[in-house]
Amino acid sequence: MRKLLVSISGVRGVVGEGLTPEVVLRYALAFGRFCNGSKVVLGRDSRPSGEMLKSAVVSGLLASGCDVIDLGICPTPTVEIAAEDSKAYGVVITASHNPIQWNGLKFIGPDGIFLSPEQVGKVFRMAKSSRLGSKSWNRLGRIRVEESWIQKHVQKILQLKYIDTKRIRKRKPKVVLDCNNGAASSIAPMLLQALGCRVVELSCELSGFFTHSPEPLPENLRALCRKVKQAKADIGFALDPDGDRLAVVSEKGTPLGEEKTLVLAAKLVLGKNPGDMAVNISTSRMIDEVAREFGVKVHRTPVGEAFVSRTLRRTKGIIGGEGNGGVILPELHLGRDGLLAMALILEYLAESEKPVSGLSNELPSYYMVKKKIDLKGDLEPKTNRLRRFFSKAKVNHMDGMRFDFADSWVHVRKSNTEPVVRIIAEAKSKVQANKLANEAINIVS
Repeated sequence: MRKLLVSISGVRGVVGEGLTPEVVLRYALAFGRFCNGSKVVLGRDSRPSGEMLKSAVVSGLLASGCDVIDLGICPTPTVEIAAEDSKAYGVVITASHNPIQWNGLKFIGPDGIFLSPEQVGKVFRMAKSSRLGSKSWNRLGRIRVEESWIQKHVQKILQLKYIDTKRIRKRKPKVVLDCNNGAASSIAPMLLQALGCRVVELSCELSGFFTHSPEPLPENLRALCRKVKQAKADIGFALDPDGDRLAVVSEKGTPLGEEKTLVLAAKLVLGKNPGDMAVNISTSRMIDEVAREFGVKVHRTPVGEAFVSRTLRRTKGIIGGEGNGGVILPELHLGRDGLLAMALILEYLAESEKPVSGLSNELPSYYMVKKKIDLKGDLEPKTNRLRRFFSKAKVNHMDGMRFDFADSWVHVRKSNTEPVVRIIAEAKSKVQANKLANEAINIVS
């Protein structure tokens, strides 16, 4: 039986193994107790297991005295917006980019941000407690359905000062959209149509049965690449199952790599409103070069949306995110948002009057390799071997170990969302990036 993964990213496991209705009920009761009977908004992605797990979450929250606002199937950023606007806590039932047999819980505070490590640690300790009783019959919470939040989410994006809807509508870009039958399958076409795009849909049903591996990496986007070329489209977009990450495909049918999503969005926003940025430690050095171009500062954080969001709030940052295709614009909300990223990139495309490949070619030239290996035993004893091998590098211990050289780096860390070790390397050439990654893998395997 696979164990349950419990981290800053919430709770994840394989349904029927580590993640069962009993387990979910316990965490829902604990979160309800943590909320002290406050209002909770609830959304889920489209996975087939979602409805069953939602019943357990609702039972736990109502039993703890919380009123529940059920948003239905919707992206994670929609739940974050609803929580902040409603001054409510939030729960998202999702396993994000994990395979279909996985599911999980993400916990959100009334500020619309995922719980801090201290807060989520308190929820986890409560879940281990034997004192998670239910309220009496006359103190139970109530539930109501509000399915209008995806429309509200779209309107908030359209009203951003960075988005000139008339300019985009005038260009009428042809967009191939791959939602992989995930939570964005209804809201993403809605947004693109509101922007005047000619939309070609791929796997935009809310069935939750993915048509390819759910992480929006280049190797998983072959059907999208083919369709962009076949349809002679201007751009292709791929969203992950809970709609907070975006990957882009050029008009030539070439995936840009998810690292470029944030860089393109940042170039548009900083060109209009220069200011500090916040990104995680695994994000490409491209973002540092863009920061230098606009004379702004980059604040690095551990991996995890909550860390980036809080740093953006503390530093009054203008834009930030993670190099996995996650873009955060504090003016909208302090969470990664794949729908927002689509709108910003379409605006950049319309303003520049250049093809996507042209915009991509203007970005700093780096090659990144992302690999993962099964976690066998404790990673900690192997860190000294890494340090000795990469002795000429500058070492950062913020999250795992990142080794920085003059024109390259490699980062080794335990995943928050899978039982794996992630190895990310970036260099000026594919050969050097692969060499760094493979050297690290040989040491930690």
